[in-house]
Amino acid sequence: MKYMTSSEIRQMWLDFFKSKGHSVEPSASLVPHNDPTLLWTNAGVTPLKKYFDGTMVPENPRITNAQKCIRTNDIENVGKTARHHTFFEMLGNFSIGDYFKKEAIAFACELLFDPKWFGFDQDKLYITYYTKDIDAKNCWMSHGIKEDHLIPLDGNFWEIGEGPCGPDTEMFYDRGEKYDKRGPELIRDDIENDRFIEIWNIVFSQFNSKEGVARENYKELPSKNIDTGCGLERLCCVMQGANTNYDTDLFQPIIKKTEEISGVKYEGQMAFKVIADHVRTVTFAVADGATLSNEGRGYVLRRVLRRASKYAKSIGINKPFMSELVDVVIQIMDPFYPYLHEKKEIVKQVITAEEKQFLKTLADGEKRFALIAEASKDKKVISGSDAFTLYDTYGFPIELTIEYAEEKGLTVDQAGFKAYLNEQKERARNARKDDQSMGGQNEEFLNFKAESRFSGYNTTNQKSKVIAIFGNAVVLDETPFYAFSGGQLCDKGKLDDTEVIDVIKMPNGQHLHVLAGDTNPFKVGEIVWAVVDKENRDLTRKNHSSAHLLQAALQNVLGSHVHQMGSQVCSEYCRFDFNNYQALTDEEIIKVEDIVNDFIKEAHPVKTLVLPIEEAKKLGAMALFGEKYGAQVRVVDMGVSKEFCAGTHVYNTEEIMDFEIASVESIGSGVFRATAVTGPKAHELLVESTQNIQATLKTIIEKASELVKKAKAEGIELEVSYVPANLEEKGYRYILALRKEVAKAQNAVKELEKEYNQKKSQSALKSLDQYDSLIEGDKLFTTVEVKDTNLIKDMASALRNNKNLNVVLLASCDGAKVTFVCAANAPYDACAIVKEATKITGGGGGGKKDLAQAGGKDSSKVNEALLHVKEFLK
Repeated sequence: MKYMTSSEIRQMWLDFFKSKGHSVEPSASLVPHNDPTLLWTNAGVTPLKKYFDGTMVPENPRITNAQKCIRTNDIENVGKTARHHTFFEMLGNFSIGDYFKKEAIAFACELLFDPKWFGFDQDKLYITYYTKDIDAKNCWMSHGIKEDHLIPLDGNFWEIGEGPCGPDTEMFYDRGEKYDKRGPELIRDDIENDRFIEIWNIVFSQFNSKEGVARENYKELPSKNIDTGCGLERLCCVMQGANTNYDTDLFQPIIKKTEEISGVKYEGQMAFKVIADHVRTVTFAVADGATLSNEGRGYVLRRVLRRASKYAKSIGINKPFMSELVDVVIQIMDPFYPYLHEKKEIVKQVITAEEKQFLKTLADGEKRFALIAEASKDKKVISGSDAFTLYDTYGFPIELTIEYAEEKGLTVDQAGFKAYLNEQKERARNARKDDQSMGGQNEEFLNFKAESRFSGYNTTNQKSKVIAIFGNAVVLDETPFYAFSGGQLCDKGKLDDTEVIDVIKMPNGQHLHVLAGDTNPFKVGEIVWAVVDKENRDLTRKNHSSAHLLQAALQNVLGSHVHQMGSQVCSEYCRFDFNNYQALTDEEIIKVEDIVNDFIKEAHPVKTLVLPIEEAKKLGAMALFGEKYGAQVRVVDMGVSKEFCAGTHVYNTEEIMDFEIASVESIGSGVFRATAVTGPKAHELLVESTQNIQATLKTIIEKASELVKKAKAEGIELEVSYVPANLEEKGYRYILALRKEVAKAQNAVKELEKEYNQKKSQSALKSLDQYDSLIEGDKLFTTVEVKDTNLIKDMASALRNNKNLNVVLLASCDGAKVTFVCAANAPYDACAIVKEATKITGGGGGGKKDLAQAGGKDSSKVNEALLHVKEFLK
C-alpha cells in the first residue's frame, strides 16, 4: 500500500470510477436544496435520492462523488474517539439500475488491491456480508479473498423505513496486534476497537421493504441499485499510517496552528481534536449558506462552534481565534473546493462575531453554574436536570460540569444526565429514520420511456397525440403544457373540453397531464387539441422573470453570498426564498424593490440559450445553489441576470411593467422569504395583501370614535387629532406607510384616552363635595362609581388633603370584583387597612403607608368590608 495525500486519495477514487464509465457528480451543498426533511446533507447518497426513488432518471446510471457531509448526532464523542467527526467527506460509487453485486465487488477489489490504484495488501482486509447473501460471499472469494477473512453477520442488511433496502457488505482494514491483541471477533461481536478500521460499505439495494411484510417476502425492485460509502478521513488514516484520523494531513495543519495560538503542545488532548473537527464543520457550513441561530440548522451550527470555543478555554485560549484557522482549512481543502476562497471573508466574519458573543454566554453559563452549585451544596450532588441544562442551554460539556463540580467538592448525577441526553438522542434518531427513508419506486412510471417533447416555449396550443394513459392522466407525444418544475407551477388549460388540473414531470422527463373528474375520456392514439390558458401563462412568465431580477437585486444590495433557497412562481405572485446572515432593514427592502423596477424600465431583452454546462458557467450564468444539471443547460439571459432555468419567461423585462414587494419574512435559520406581485394590477394585489393591516387601522379608528361618543354622554368633549393620510405610495413603501399610519392612529388613541381620563379626573375632583355628608370625624368610608384605579387614587388623595381627613377608604365594584384604595396619614397604615378589607371579600393587595390598593374577589360583601374596617379602626 502506497502513501498518498488526502487530495491524491480523493482524486484517485474519482479517476478510477470515471475510468469505469461513471459520471463525476460534484459535491452538493451541505444545506439540502428542496428537501425540508433534512437539516444537513448527511451521506453521499443524500443528493441522489431522487434517482434511487425513481423521481428522476440520471443521464448516466453510473455515478461517483466525493460528498461533504455533516452529522452531529454523536457530537459528544468527537475528540474522544479516533474517528468520530461532525464534518467528513464520503467517497461513493453508485449504480442506478445498471451494474449490480458482481461488478460492484469487482470494482472494489480492483481499486483496493491493484498496485496501479491503492495497492492494499489483500491479507489486511476482513469483509463482512449478510448471512443469507451467499452470492456476495462467492463474489469476494472469486477475487481471492480467503474464507477466514469473510465474516457473515445477520445485521448486514440496510433498511430504514419503507422503500429500497437490501444486504450490504463492509470492508475492514487490519492495523495489527499493536492496536489490539484480539482478532476478528472484534468485528463479529461489534466491539469498539482501533485495530480493525471500517473503510468501505456497499449496499445492494434490491428489495422494496413494506411494513408488516417479512423480509424474506420483500419484492424485488424493478431497478436494482448500488449505494456505497467510503470515509475519506478513515482511508487517509489507513493509507498514511496514522494512529488516528487527527494525525492525517486533513487535520494536522489545523492542530499545529492551534498549538501556535495557544502556546500548548499537542499530545493527543481532546481540545485540539474538537477544535480541528469543528472548525472544518463551521467553515464549510457557513460557506454553503448556513447561518447561526437558535433554531434548526442554525442552532446545531451554533452548538458546534461554541463547543470548540469552550474547549479552547481548556488550553488557554480566551479570545476569538477560530477565524485564524479558517485560512488553514481552506488551504487544505482548496484543491477540491476552490469556492471556499470566495466565501473566506464572510465565513471569518460570522465565526468571529459568534465567538465574541459566546465568550459572554460562557461567562453567563459560569454564573448559572455558580447558582446551581450553591443550591446543590447541601445534597453535594448536581442533578442530571441541571447538568443537562448547562449542557443544552449554555453549551457546557458534561466533562466541564464535572470538573467545575469537583472544584466545589460536588459530584454530578451522570446517570440522570445521560437519561436526559438519551431522550434527546432518541428524538433525533427517530427523526433520522423518517429523514432517510427513500420511499418506494413507481415501477410503471420508471418503465415508461416513450419520447414526449415539450413545445411550450414556442406555442400555447396545438394538436397532439395521446401516447399513454395512466388512470385519469395522459401523456402526449408533444405538449405545450409546462409541468411543475424549478419552482414554477404547472400550466392550466384544456385537452379538448376536458380541464387539465395538474401537470407532473415523470421520471424519464415526460409531462403527465392530470385531468379533472374520475374518468378519462381519451384513448391511446387519439388526436387532441391541447390549449394552455394563455392569460395564466403570461402572468406566470412575468412573475418568474421577476424572480430572476429579484435575486440579482438582492445580491446587489446584500452581497454575493445571497442565493436562492427555493421559490414558487405562479400567476398570482412571485415567492422567493433566500439566505442571509440577518434580517433585512426596511431601507434594504425598498432599495431591492427600486432596483428591480429599474431593471424593468431599462427594457432588457430576454434571451434563452442551450449550452454545454461549462460554457454556460464561463458566461457567468448562475446555477441554482445545490441543484444538479445535465451536460447541456438552458440559460435565461436578461443582461443584468444570467441563470440556469427551464421555466417560461417574458421576452423583454418591460413586459413585467411593475414589481411590488408585499413582504419579507424569516422562515427558518438564516432563510428569508420575499413575496412580490407584478404586472398592471400589482398595486391592486398588494393592497389586497394588506387587509390585516387595514383591518387593524379600521379597528383603531372605530375605538377612537366610540371613546368620543362615550365621553360626550358623560358631558366630556373630546377632539380626535388623528387625520387619515391619503396613501399613494406604491410597493413596499405603501406597506411601510400603512404601518406608520397604524402607529400614528394608535398614538392618537392613547392621547385621546389620556385626555379623557384627565378630564374625567378633573370632573370627579370637582365633585368631591358630594361626599361631605359621609365623613365621620377624620375618616371617610364609601363606594364610588369610578372604575379607573388611577383616578380613584387621585380622588382618595384629594379627599384626604382637601378635607383634612386621616383615613379615606374608597371601594369600586366591577362585576364580581372590587377595588379598594386607601389614602391615610400617620399613625394610620393604608396598606394594613386595605388588607383588612380583603379579609371580608377575599383577595389581597399592598402599597405604602400613605397610599395603598387591594383587589377583592366578592363585590357583594363590599359594604360589610367597609363596616369591618370602620370597626377595626375604632
